[in-house]
Amino acid sequence: MLEEYARFTDSGTLRELELIARKLRGVKVLHVNSTKVGGGVAEILHRLVPLMNELGIECHWEVIRGDENFFRVTKKIHNLLHMPDKVSLSYEDILTYMRYTYENLSRVDTDPYDIVFIHDPQPLGLIVKKRPGQRWVWRCHIDVSSPDEETWRFVETFVNGYDAAIFHIPEFVKDGVRVPTFIIPPSIDPLHDKNRELERDFVVSTLERLGIDPGKPIVLQVSRFDRLKDPFGVIEAYRIVKRRMDCQLVLAGSFASDDPEGEEVYREVLKAKGEDPDIHVLNLPPDSHLEINALQRAAAVVVQKSIREGFGLVVSEGMWKGKPVVGSNIGGIRRQIIHGITGYLVNSTEGTAFRVKQLLADGDLRRRLGENARERVRHSFLIIRHLKDYLIVLLTLLEGREKPVDLLHAP
Repeated sequence: MLEEYARFTDSGTLRELELIARKLRGVKVLHVNSTKVGGGVAEILHRLVPLMNELGIECHWEVIRGDENFFRVTKKIHNLLHMPDKVSLSYEDILTYMRYTYENLSRVDTDPYDIVFIHDPQPLGLIVKKRPGQRWVWRCHIDVSSPDEETWRFVETFVNGYDAAIFHIPEFVKDGVRVPTFIIPPSIDPLHDKNRELERDFVVSTLERLGIDPGKPIVLQVSRFDRLKDPFGVIEAYRIVKRRMDCQLVLAGSFASDDPEGEEVYREVLKAKGEDPDIHVLNLPPDSHLEINALQRAAAVVVQKSIREGFGLVVSEGMWKGKPVVGSNIGGIRRQIIHGITGYLVNSTEGTAFRVKQLLADGDLRRRLGENARERVRHSFLIIRHLKDYLIVLLTLLEGREKPVDLLHAP
């Protein structure tokens, strides 16, 4: 399987992976998160875990359990870590979190492993199971640089028990984090159904099956149905564009099992759509990878108008298909888009509309930025680079080094 990536990278990189992995033979690694499908974390683990095993590292993946009450609380924690709100965690919220944490202690067997990666806040409390000699890593996929302080104090009681933390970009790290910190941006897999090459006939037939006109320019946003993805702002920007240019808007997403607000936001988006036949709101099953791939390849312009963003891998997905992306000037989106070179960074609904109009009006500009975008992803945001970063973290932790490093810029 590893050899299949040779056409996306050089042979020296693959050889380097094998040499690093030799030093890790016999090491047992566990990843724990809160959902098997839906969202970027699950997609990455579906590819990263098998690759680690192929390199001779015994790697497993467990998913914690919880009901709607638990995931509503963890969604609240997620949002409050992104930004302060008028309503903080209640005593009942904390009790709910702790109750399900202790129920999962008996379900998730962490004892056999040398290193345990805990992804995001949902399973964070499992750290109480840490045994002597193990290394535990909190893999934080969200921006916690300016959280609700009361929520952070609750989370920090667990974080400080870890041996290290990993964040997407340096700007996401909370001041005062007392554990060693690594910076590892996420990645996409070029061999995954969502990113592999597709025949043009398949793309066209997919559009027709979904009720989308293949002959009319498509403005596309792919994201779960979440207010922080600002689908309502995207609709407003589209309507500004529509006054001058004939196009259609596609909002494609799905519900993650650990996000109980998804269905509610989906209904609100349908209401905001109104009777406009050129706005297509698609609630797709989580495994609709080929459909998402086809939509991204068919799009004239890809948009990611998030209000807050962990990293936004859909930006790299669109760029990999040779599409210019108009994205909010925030979080990990800023790391992916080089303004004016691979797409545009924007700060408002009006700015989004302006850049979409500019790209729709100039096919040569779209092609030039799209070519640059694909190269940007090939060099920085493919899974081979991501896998190497993880191997270096494993070596670092097992050798006892504690110097924080930014692996994106490591030699």
